[in-house]
Amino acid sequence: MKNASTSRKIGLLLSLALSSLFSCDLNNDPDDDDDGFSNSSAVFLLIDEESIDNGNPPNNFSANDVNDQLVTIGLRQPLRFFENNMGREIDLFTGQVGDEGWFALKTIPNSWITTGPTGNGLRNYLTPGPSLGAAVPDDDREVLLDKIPNVTPLRATGLAMLVGQTVYAVVYDSDISINYSPLTGNLQGDNLGVVAFDVIRAVERTDGSSSDLPRVTIRIRSASSVSGLDLSLFSNAPVPSSSSEPFDIAPPANPPAIVLNPAN
Repeated sequence: MKNASTSRKIGLLLSLALSSLFSCDLNNDPDDDDDGFSNSSAVFLLIDEESIDNGNPPNNFSANDVNDQLVTIGLRQPLRFFENNMGREIDLFTGQVGDEGWFALKTIPNSWITTGPTGNGLRNYLTPGPSLGAAVPDDDREVLLDKIPNVTPLRATGLAMLVGQTVYAVVYDSDISINYSPLTGNLQGDNLGVVAFDVIRAVERTDGSSSDLPRVTIRIRSASSVSGLDLSLFSNAPVPSSSSEPFDIAPPANPPAIVLNPAN
């Protein structure tokens, strides 16, 4: 009887162990990764008030949430809401066709490299360096931030291509102005700071106007940690032909694969 009882106990323990093993979540979906994606580099973007600003739906951030009390040229401090909510998933709206909220910087101007203080133009912009927003007492504080080539507004296809990527972005307090043919952007103006996040999904909006761009779900990351990754440029971001064409508001089911180049 003792041997039978022992056998039953061993069998019960094995059954519990196997049940525990097979009930574990073996899903590799990045949505379930509470620690964030394990990308070795982050995509550098620019974001303006159409996506992140105080009072903006769907989050209705407070002024303090988005550093509105600190706003100034060249501010590179993490936004308070993002710094206090690392790991949280939220949705962001991304603007409208012709008034986009997310932008890819596809190339780095040589002037950003030569102005210093380093040999990397993007890092100089993020410092910020001379004429890139540095607090210097003259009229040339932003002289290298106007008419920047290849500042590319992101519509539905470009946003869908970012799914699965980690992003590091500078947030502007107002609109980033875009000119077409040739494509250039004006990056002058006050900044709210920086944010970092993983892009989980991009979904067509059905709760706004007919020109609204997708709702993007993100997972907030530590800006200070992500800034230490290699930063990459979204080199094949789709280029709009005008402020109204293409009228690209629905993310494709199978978007093109993203191509990332090291930021110089």
